Amino acid sequence: METEAIVTRIALLESAETRKQPHLRLLAEYWALTKPDINFLIGIAIFASFCLAQPTTLKGFPYALLCHTLLGSLLIASGAGTLNQILELRFDSQMRRTSRRPLVAGQISTIRALWFGVLLSLGGAVYLALAVNSLTSLIAGLTLLSYLGLYTPLKRKTPACTFVGALPGAAPPLIGWVAASRHLSLEAWILYSMLFLWQFPHFMAIAWMYREDYKRAGYHVLPYGESRFRVIALQSVIPAFLLVPLSLIPSLFGNEGRIYFLGVGLLGLAFLCFAVRLALERSNIVARQLLLASIVYLPSVLLLMLLDRN
Repeated sequence: METEAIVTRIALLESAETRKQPHLRLLAEYWALTKPDINFLIGIAIFASFCLAQPTTLKGFPYALLCHTLLGSLLIASGAGTLNQILELRFDSQMRRTSRRPLVAGQISTIRALWFGVLLSLGGAVYLALAVNSLTSLIAGLTLLSYLGLYTPLKRKTPACTFVGALPGAAPPLIGWVAASRHLSLEAWILYSMLFLWQFPHFMAIAWMYREDYKRAGYHVLPYGESRFRVIALQSVIPAFLLVPLSLIPSLFGNEGRIYFLGVGLLGLAFLCFAVRLALERSNIVARQLLLASIVYLPSVLLLMLLDRN
């Protein structure tokens, strides 16, 4: 009798776990709609710029305001990621790397995703306006609108979409800075410019790795034919080159110390080397290395800024 009771209990537990699984899977699908990998980098940029806009002392640091800023901003970013997938649903189904996205796979209906994206976007904008300040909410809202209204449709029309997309893509430092200080300074715009330039080699690596996917879906992120080689070279090397002197400006103004100067200089030169290799070799292996280098470069630079602040 005792053995039967144990077996029955185990069966009931397994049955309950089985019933839970669909809900867990559904939550995972909604989580995937928000593009968490992109939001991670957005969160890092907002966090760093917020901290940089504050005095160096930890006494009196507005931790609650920082949390409000991150929460509201990531809500809007998650809404943008969701709405972007709705707009590109037909095209995502033609690409291998996006064919398993929740909407393409039919795991979530378009109407539910639409409500989800709208609620996240509006909720984030209202939350920022009430919990942080109206200027932060305005910048975040304009970032969302330009991302969805300009960059997203331009991807199917012209390679200039990379430039257009980099404009809202560089907004996170402005959001963090305004949230902390209620104004924009020269240093905030330097951070914006650094993130703006960083996006070009980062995206060129992705564009080259998935060039056939993009072509199959009708995206014009790269020109067709031989001219794409020139675009890859120019948009990888020139921005990476300009990043080197630009990233050193905070040290020249006395805002950052020697460790930052040396560290960022070395990181910039290494990033540039990977960009030059892609321009010369144009292989998927080199593109993947450049992509990895870009993911390491940005958080490392922001961390050095925070740690070696004068």
